[in-house]
This record gives sequence, structure tokens and C-alpha cells, in this order.
Amino acid sequence: MYNRQYRPFKKPGEPAGEFKVRLPREGEVFGVVEALHGAKHFTIRCADGLTRFCRVPGKLRKIWVREQDVVLIKPWSIESEKKADIVWRYKQVEIDWLKRNNYLKDL
Repeated sequence: MYNRQYRPFKKPGEPAGEFKVRLPREGEVFGVVEALHGAKHFTIRCADGLTRFCRVPGKLRKIWVREQDVVLIKPWSIESEKKADIVWRYKQVEIDWLKRNNYLKDL
């Protein structure tokens, strides 16, 4: 047998302890992944009404992004209406918190 750490029982959908939610800083926008294009490139529908072609920058290559994930993006300074970088991917507990506090009303 293998050694497992003790994990207290929690109800489904209940957050495991306290957590902090990353909120958008200046120039950042919420978005939802619509399509995967391979090589860490995605089409994302943003809260400001635009659809952008986004990528995961090199320092965040370990992020695993799927369709319908809620992400935080930062538009490029050039071609800001078309292209952006993914800054953060939210977990389901964080998405629930954002919805309860009306941050995702535009999506």
C-alpha cells in the first residue's frame, strides 16, 4: 500500500479553506476560451465585447487551458483589439466567487 496524507471530508462544491482571487489590474480583461488552436494559442471572447487571438507567454507555459475556461487577459499595446496574452486561469471555486460578487456579469 502507499502512504496517503489525511484529507478531511468536504462537501461537493465547498471551497477547501480560504483562498484569494486574482482580480483584474489596469488594462486586464476577463474572457472565456472559445477555441483551441494548438501551440498554446486560443480564441477568447472578452468581457469588453471583442474576440481576441490569445497566447500563453513563456513564463506561464505550465498553465493548462481548456474550452469554456474563464481567464484573465492583457491586450497587447499594438493590435490590442485583435491579440492578447493570457495572464491567469481561474479555478471553478474562484469562478463561483466571481459570479457571486458580480464580476462576470459581462460574460
